[in-house]
Amino acid sequence: MSAQHLKLLAIILVVLGAGLIIWGLNLSESPANEVSRALTGSSMDEVVYRYIAGAVSLAAGLFLFLRKT
Repeated sequence: MSAQHLKLLAIILVVLGAGLIIWGLNLSESPANEVSRALTGSSMDEVVYRYIAGAVSLAAGLFLFLRKT
């Protein structure tokens, strides 16, 4: 894979990661999550999965973008 393709992939991963984190934030404020948090004391699994996937994608994208080729 060429350096330009890696940079493009890195940017896509960063944008995807940021989008997943924002989506998780929006879900965490939803009424369904508030009920889940009130009844169980924790957030819905979907929120946590989006946070984790977003963080991994963001970290991978930053790594690819900042590494020296």
